[in-house]
Amino acid sequence: MTDEIAFNRRFDAIPGLAEPVAERVRRVLAPNPGPFTFTGTCSYIVGAGDVAVIDPGPDDARHVAALLDAVRGERVTHIILTHAHRDHVGALAALQAATGAPTYAQGPHRPARPLHLGEANPLDASSDHAFQPDVIVPDGGRVKGRGWELVGIATPGHAANHMAFALAGSGFLFSGDHVMGWSTTIVAPPDGAMSDYMASLDKLLARPERLYLPGHGDVVSDGPALVRALIGHREARERAIVEALKVGPLAIPEIVERVYVGLDPRLKPAAGLSVLAHLEELVARGRVTTDGAPAIGGIYRAK
Repeated sequence: MTDEIAFNRRFDAIPGLAEPVAERVRRVLAPNPGPFTFTGTCSYIVGAGDVAVIDPGPDDARHVAALLDAVRGERVTHIILTHAHRDHVGALAALQAATGAPTYAQGPHRPARPLHLGEANPLDASSDHAFQPDVIVPDGGRVKGRGWELVGIATPGHAANHMAFALAGSGFLFSGDHVMGWSTTIVAPPDGAMSDYMASLDKLLARPERLYLPGHGDVVSDGPALVRALIGHREARERAIVEALKVGPLAIPEIVERVYVGLDPRLKPAAGLSVLAHLEELVARGRVTTDGAPAIGGIYRAK
């Protein structure tokens, strides 16, 4: 959704093909390309012999078959979820039925804040509200298998239950949708919150891992550099929103037109939700005003 960051938009992975991407890690790309998923969702297999699958991917029989083929002769002992959006968790039921492996995650899907009176969640259908992990992983919690260990890092922002996972002793981080290799992350209230997202970026920046394995897009070779760029981008976006409001009161679609110049029309609703996430933070800090609680249909003014 931006050209301000030098993303790697070249990604030649072939859907269904298991390929090694790091030591003890294989990637299988799902065949679900789209404006929000890039070339598809990346599922990862960690270890050898006894393995973990991170993010089973969408509900697609072809992808489930590819995952099962990739682990043929091995035993799946853990299924790990970064969050409960359907493009990451949709294949879970089929994979769990085939392997019997328990699930590990930060928790079930939940909103970052309660719905306001009369508010509807525009992305409600994109999440699996029935998902409940067999094992809840706390922030800093460790998930151990044979020959590997993952450390859970709570990273809310894109989703309230989002969790990244560091492969202990490797310098690798499975960043889910919090940091992606091809685009900025959608932060859409009420599921996500900009204050949470920015705090989670700061949290990753303080960590030692350098190589990021994202939920969409290719391997990020310098994760901390991308995180710094993402922080700068969001700060610049916030300034641009405030500057746009200095000309007078505006609704969110008008802000999107001024701030996201040349944006693919298919992405404008998502951009509007990201603007709302920024506005919630700006209103909370007293830099912007609106009548009542910040809402997608509100009118906003610079203070």
